[in-house]
This record gives sequence, structure tokens and C-alpha cells, in this order.
Amino acid sequence: MLCRRLSLHLVRLPASSTQQRFVSLPSNHLKMHIPGNPNSPSELGNLNTHFANNAYLQCSKPTDNDRELYAQLSGSPDPAAHPHLSRWYRHMSTVAGTPEGGSEAKVAGKALPTWHAPSANPSELRLFNSLTRKKDIFTPNSASEVTWYSCGPTVYDASHMGHARSYITFDILRRVMTDYFGFKIKYVMNVTDIDDKIIFRARTKYLLDKYRSEMSGKPRDTVLKEIEEAVAVFKTKMADIPTTDPKFKMMSTAVEKVQPVMEDKNCDLDQLLTLAAMPMEAWLDKKFGAGVTDHSIFAALSQHWESEFHKDMKALNVLDPTCLTRVTDYVPEIIAYVERIIANGYAYESNGSVYFDSSAWRGDRGYLAKLRPESVGDLDMLAEGEGKLSGLNTKEKRNQVDFALWKASKTGEPFWESPWGRGRPGWHIECSCMADAICGGKLDIHSGGEDLMFPHHDNEILQAEAYADSKQWVNYFMHAGHLSIEGCKMSKSLKNFISIKDALEKNTARQLRIHFLSHSWRGGLDYSESGMIEAVNTEKYFNEFLLLVKYHKSKLEEGINSYSKVGKEELTLYSKLEQSRQVIHDALCDSIDTPTVMKALKSLISDSYKYISSVPSEPNTRALMEVATYVTGILAVFGVVETPSRIGFGSAQDGGSRDDTVLPYVKALSEFRDEVRATTRDLTARKVLDICDKVRDDVLPELGVRLEDGDIGVPATYKLDDKETLLREKQHRHDEKERKEKERLAKNAAKEKAAKEKLEKGKTPPQEMFKTADYSAWDEAGIPTLDAKGEKVTQSQIKKLRKLQANQQKLHDAYLKHVSDSTF
Repeated sequence: MLCRRLSLHLVRLPASSTQQRFVSLPSNHLKMHIPGNPNSPSELGNLNTHFANNAYLQCSKPTDNDRELYAQLSGSPDPAAHPHLSRWYRHMSTVAGTPEGGSEAKVAGKALPTWHAPSANPSELRLFNSLTRKKDIFTPNSASEVTWYSCGPTVYDASHMGHARSYITFDILRRVMTDYFGFKIKYVMNVTDIDDKIIFRARTKYLLDKYRSEMSGKPRDTVLKEIEEAVAVFKTKMADIPTTDPKFKMMSTAVEKVQPVMEDKNCDLDQLLTLAAMPMEAWLDKKFGAGVTDHSIFAALSQHWESEFHKDMKALNVLDPTCLTRVTDYVPEIIAYVERIIANGYAYESNGSVYFDSSAWRGDRGYLAKLRPESVGDLDMLAEGEGKLSGLNTKEKRNQVDFALWKASKTGEPFWESPWGRGRPGWHIECSCMADAICGGKLDIHSGGEDLMFPHHDNEILQAEAYADSKQWVNYFMHAGHLSIEGCKMSKSLKNFISIKDALEKNTARQLRIHFLSHSWRGGLDYSESGMIEAVNTEKYFNEFLLLVKYHKSKLEEGINSYSKVGKEELTLYSKLEQSRQVIHDALCDSIDTPTVMKALKSLISDSYKYISSVPSEPNTRALMEVATYVTGILAVFGVVETPSRIGFGSAQDGGSRDDTVLPYVKALSEFRDEVRATTRDLTARKVLDICDKVRDDVLPELGVRLEDGDIGVPATYKLDDKETLLREKQHRHDEKERKEKERLAKNAAKEKAAKEKLEKGKTPPQEMFKTADYSAWDEAGIPTLDAKGEKVTQSQIKKLRKLQANQQKLHDAYLKHVSDSTF
């Protein structure tokens, strides 16, 4: 079977100073130059182009060269920027596995640092481990408790779908490990409530708000001049940024919005300041930022956004962490932590800051990164890790890859007293220290987004192992894959993101979770309209089945009549259930493979519908209940269902506790309505039927009841459902009805217009239609014989003109008939 699956064959040239290599396909021997570092943006683009133009066998085995290139890529390529390369990478992740762990695992031709496999308490669960880039048997350090540290948010803005990707993902994994595999987990999450982004955002917000409040006391010309100056400085800064850099586009858009308003000297100043916020923030910070010294200004921003973050997590049904740590609460511990790293010989003080001594560590241990050793020396990534206000500070460092453990605070930055002077924690140190304070010196699991692997998590490892002088701080590192928006890379700093609140206005938390469950937790995930439509349909598929089983359950008699014979059809269904249990168990053991589980659940429901169709009368309700109870249980493990003790999703009003109390009343009402409808049909009383429809369509949905009429003589099906879901469906039906009515009216209007145009055209008698300036003579029927120049009209032209005249005759006859009919 041919598809876009590429098997690479690298043809090596003799060694040279350029270390060039070529990729080719055996089918066409296409050669493509790749430099020593295939992770550079330009070469990723070349690879993507290469893969886009060639096909390969899906079932072909990857070659050693496939595996080598796969290992040299620093991670899953961005599916938005490099879709074909990303597709090949995902294929390799599936069929080729990953490089072996331990000292034999290689990246960019070098051995990965040795991973020491725990052996005390092995389980049947295998987890994909970023430290080995393969699935390893999960073996916790203690049989009684799993220690898990997860990187939390930096609280300087609204939580977005990138956050949701990480926190829903690890909430699902945590629930599976707790509720399915039975692990007791101490789940620790941090909140970064002080760092460069928070400082800059809080400071600039404070200065802009202050400027706005004082603006009314300034002459209008002064305000306009200052804003113009700020925009000019902003443009100058733009000139130093490559036009291909996404930041250039963001800054350019900001200028485009403010420029026309700024040129209007009578513009509203408040509106102008809002549009010029980005240039003004940078301008105000440069002029007055050093004077912002009140710590409460920074705390107010972080506390506000942390509060909003927790609200978002609750709305997403994400479990609370066992322990939550904030950086500002652990500054004394961080200072002591840094002091010990210095004492162990792996850090040094410089100009009031403390840096990790990479040379000393590499000299002793031989590596600077366990997760992504291929990224060591990437100065852009290192600078980003040091922070917006810090950069690389190469003059203070012994080595440019050294990173800050403690930062000397500049004017306009919050500070704490320390042995090295006034300063604040570096970004990476907080997690190493706080994880140690809560979980001790060794972690079972550490998790975070894929973007945190380097330098953040790699630096965390260096700090923790330098502090404890240990060989392995974390046994299993898990990283959630990137999230894109409609195929485009999402970036909070570039303001290209969708907040969690905005997402929840379009879809429910359950639908978002189902979307995440349908994709690998460590692969790329695209948040798109089509993806969410699929999630909504999946939710409806599960819900309709579970509601149907609840309906049959409500009709189940008590006592011995509640049991019916288990025949061949029921035995087949029970067999399908057991097969599904095994498939799902194997998938969950296989690094918690939720897409396979979701497919298996859908297949089981499909088998249940086939069973219902195969039996001549009523299905065996208890057999269906077995299936529905299992499906509900698995969905509850995933956090999709909140009431696993009951079949179905339950309702938003009361979590599904209404069934036993309310269903008997609904049944009575439904049966009464069935009798009324049956009698009314005989009497042909349309008005009574309309009243019955109103009960079904308007009254019962407000009570959270779904009523579905069957064929004539078949009782209605009644189900308790979520009120909001029913009202959304009702609104959708109303909107669809309106849409169809508008389409009908538009079609009728178009028909009327066409009819009027035909009548208008038919007014002209066919004998007169060609008597225009284009011709100079005509026969008795009105057919032209000479054109405007006096030349004869050819026979072929006359033939065409007669055909047109015949059509006009029909239009004219129709017009005359219309006039005649209108007269009478």
C-alpha cells in the first residue's frame, strides 16, 4: 500500500571538513544536501520539501539510516511549519520505536548519558521515557507511593490551550495510573510567581495604567508627541529584527493599527493609547522602569493570574495537585540549595549572580544534557531560558553555556537578601529545589511540555544532581507534545493563542478532553474546528448509547423477570466485551495509549448496536448493562465521566443522581403522551398532536429529559440527559430551521427574479429583435440579410439567428399569455 511514508537511505561521502551527507530514495535516487545539523530551520525546511515530493511504503521497515536521522532530530518537528517531516517523524515513532536506552542510546552520533533502570517494584505499565527515548517498564522507587513533579504555569497572563494541552494530558495519565493501575501518587506542581516575564509585564502594566490616569492632566500635544516618540523608537527596534521572525509580524501589526489613528490629530487619546500599548510599554519601561520598586506591584499580577489559572483548571475538570509550591514561598530554601551546589564545586558567584559551572560538571560527568544533548550550545535556546531581562550575560560567565542559579536584581526588579547581595532565583533552580523539599532527593516522574525539555529540564537535572552529588535525579521524564491552532504554531509571547475561557465558550470541557484522548499524549495535537467537530460527534456517539441502555434499564422489571435467557447473540456480545477489555488493558499498559482505547470503546459500542439489531424482540438488558458499565468505567478513569457508579455521563445539574427518582415519573408521562397521540391520530386532532410535540420539544428539554418518538405504534424512548446539551441541540434545530427557511426564501426570490427577467425579455416581438444598428436590411420575418457595412449575412449566421428568433418566439408567447391571464 503506497502512501506518504518515506524510508530514507543516507549515502555517505568520504569524510570531509564540511561533513556533508545526502538523502536519497531508491526509487528515483533523488539526492538532497543536508549539513551536519539537520535541526537548523533551513535544513528542516529542506527535509520537509524532500518528504513532500516523494512517496514511500507504509509497511516498509525503517533502515539504520532512518533511525540515525530520527535520533538526530531534536524532537517532533512542528506540524504547522514542517507537516511532511512531522508525518514521517510520527511514523518513525510508531514503527521504528526509538533508540535504545542506557549507554547504547545515541543522539547525533554520541551516546546518551546512561540511564539507571530502577528494579525494586516493577509493574506491567510501560511509559515512554524522554531520558531513554523509548518505552521503559515503570518501576517506582517505593511500593507505597509514586512521587511525581509537574511543571506548572508562569502566571503573567491568561491560561491558554497550550496550558490545557499539558495539564489535561497529565491529568489523564495521573488518573489512569491512580484509578486503573492503582498507584498512590504524590502529585506536586509548582507555580512560577516571579520571573523575567512577570517582572516585565507587571512593571509595564503599572506604568501604562499610571500614564493613562495622569494623561488627562497633560496637554494634548504633549501626549501625542510622546506616543509618536514611542512608536518611532519601536520602529527603530523593528528594523533590527529579520522580517522572517514572527516577532516582526507581531510588531508590524501593532504599528499598522496605531499609525492611522495617530495621524488623526483629533483622535480619541484613550483609544490611541490602547492601540499604542505595545510601543508605549517599552518606551515607559525604558524611561521609568527602574523606579518601580514596590513588591506588591509584581505580586498583584501573579496572584491575579494564578487565581484565574485555578479557575480554568477547575472548569477543565483537572484534579488539584497533592501539593502546590510557589517560588516566592521557597526563596530561603533556594538560597540554601544554591549554597550547597557552590560548596560541591559546581557553581560560582559573579557580580552578585551565581552561575552553574558547566566546565566543572562536564569535566566530572562528561555531559551537560540528558534529555537533549544535541541542543547543547544552542545559544538562542539558552538565552530564552535565561529570561527576557537577563539574556546570556556572557561577560559575567566563565562559559557561555553556564546558566543562572541566582540573579542579581537590577533596579526596578524585586529582590531578596542573599549571601551574594540582593537578587532573585533563576528560573531553572526553583523546580529542582521545590521538588527536593517535597519529594526528597529522587523523583519517580517529572513532566511538562515538550518545549521545556531544553534548556529548562536539562538544567534542572544538572542542578539537582550537582546538589545531591547523585547520578540520577529523575527516573522517568514525560513530555506532552506541541499544540497547534488550525495547523499554525501557537505562541503566547506572539499573542497567537486561544485562552482556555475562549475555548470553553465554544466547547465543553468534556469535548476538549475527548479530543485530547483521541491523540497520542506525546505527539503533536492540532486544536481545530474539524478536530472539535469530531470530538463532539464522539461524545454524542458515547452518550446516545449510554442513554439507550439507561432507557432499557428503566423498563427492567424487578425480581425473576429481570433476567432473560442468554442465547448465542448474548454470548457473542459478552465475548466482544472480553476482547475489548484485553485490547484496552494492553493499550493502557503500552504507555497509556488512549487513541487505541477510544477506538476500542467505539468498536465495542458498534458491536452492541449490531447485537440489538440482531435480536428479534427486546434485547437482553443485563448484557447491555455490562457493556455500558464497562464503557462508563473507562471514561470515568479518563475524567470524562464524573459518576462511575452510574451508567452514562450524568447531568450537569446533579451528577446523574436523578435516575432512580425521576425516571418513573418520566415513564408515566411518556406513556400517557403515547396514549394521547395514538387516540388523537384516530380523531385527526392536529392541535392536540402539536401540544404533544411542544411537551417533547420545549418543556421536557428544560427539565433535562430527552423524548424520542418511534414509528406509529412504537412507544417513545425517554432518557435523562444534560439540560445544557438538550438546550444546545434545541437551539441548533432552531438555527437550522431558520437557515433552511432563509434558503427557501432566497430560492423563491431567485425564481421570481428569473421569471421577471424572462417576461421582460419576452416583451420584444421576434420580428423586431434584430432590428438594431448591427444590421442594415432584413427579410419579411425580421431575419437580417445585410450587416451594418452592407455585406451579406452568411448562411451559417442566418441559421444561428433563426434559432435565436425561435427561442424569442417562445418567450414572447409566454409574455402574451401572462398579459392575457393578468387581464382576466
